[in-house]
Amino acid sequence: MTVRLVRRPGPGRRRTPLRRKIAALAAATALLVVAAVGVLVHVWTAHDIRSRGEARALNTLYAAMDVHRRTGVLTDGAELDPGDLPAALRAPGDGERHLFHDDRVEGNVGPSAWAAQRTGGPDSPVLAVQVNLNPDFSNLSRLDAAMAVASLLALVAATPLAVYGAGLLARRLGRVAETAARISAGDLDARSGPTKGDDEVADIAATVDRMADSLALRLRTERRFTADVAHELRTPVGGLLAATDLLPPGENEDLLRARVRDLRALVEDLLEISRLDAGAEEPVRVRVPLGAVVAEAVSRTGLGTGVTDLTEGADGTGDGVARTVETDPRRLERIVGNLVVNAHRHGGAPVRVTVDGRTVVVRDHGPGFPPGLLAHGPRRFHTGARERGSGHGLGLTIAFGQARVLGAELRLANAPDGGAVATLRLPG
Repeated sequence: MTVRLVRRPGPGRRRTPLRRKIAALAAATALLVVAAVGVLVHVWTAHDIRSRGEARALNTLYAAMDVHRRTGVLTDGAELDPGDLPAALRAPGDGERHLFHDDRVEGNVGPSAWAAQRTGGPDSPVLAVQVNLNPDFSNLSRLDAAMAVASLLALVAATPLAVYGAGLLARRLGRVAETAARISAGDLDARSGPTKGDDEVADIAATVDRMADSLALRLRTERRFTADVAHELRTPVGGLLAATDLLPPGENEDLLRARVRDLRALVEDLLEISRLDAGAEEPVRVRVPLGAVVAEAVSRTGLGTGVTDLTEGADGTGDGVARTVETDPRRLERIVGNLVVNAHRHGGAPVRVTVDGRTVVVRDHGPGFPPGLLAHGPRRFHTGARERGSGHGLGLTIAFGQARVLGAELRLANAPDGGAVATLRLPG
């Protein structure tokens, strides 16, 4: 059995499961950590390679300068004024050792550390030593590649774990969400029960259960109050109606009698709602012609309402065969009558009732159902909008309650060209 409210369709949005979001966040975090560690290792290793290359160049220059001054021989690859000596080292202004890092790559000679020093006075040649750092930087490239492969392997291993962990959390949250949805749909007996884990999810589940307990208690109190008030009012209202028979005929007597009858109808509606709330109503099903039952319900309202029975070919489109359904005719008449009265009271003329198969449609041409009614359903003693007119707001509540008893589907919507549309679909 389904009782639904139909809203205007909104823009479609694809729903992304929580476990995918958590897994994606975990993967993104892992990638960020891997990238940060990789950059730090690369920068630190490159700095260490340069530092060690410069130290080697200075030590080699010191040894080569000592040999050259004593013997005039060039050792350890040292050269005097080499042609590829960087410009910054060609004319040092003093006799101190100077360093320069050359990033040029020529053939097998990659980044180099240069150390240079004049052999004597200001016009003496420059003794220079070049330390090729290309092998060390090649090792750095291999280290980067190894770290990238290791990071990918770690990511491949960690992602399934993240998906699994996210799935556990999503299932726990999904259980709580399902309970909340059942409570929202009216099942106040729904509970999440004890939830594994002493964390925020367990707190949410416990809070939802406590909320359901509070709502159930308040609803039971409200229903008990409604039933008690209706029962207590029934006797004095009956006495008032009997007392009006003792009044002398006249305008005042007619007005008072009408008001007392309205009060009695309200009390009867409250009693009917209390029985529906208590689940004490049981349908008495018989096979009846749907079109005839609907026409009888409409005629009893005494309101000018057009009825079209498509199953009997009333407009030339049907097959001419009366449709029979197995239902409770008294409750069906109650639903149709309430929908028709609601359409006349709160809608606008013309009001049309159409029977097609197992479906009954009541359509008016007024301002339509208010958004709050379509979003949250009918509320007792609340008509939803000022332009819908006055009333107790019990007609639709009773119609929905009787539809639930019949196992029927009752939908409310607004027509594109204006007006309210109530569609009752009986079970097959």
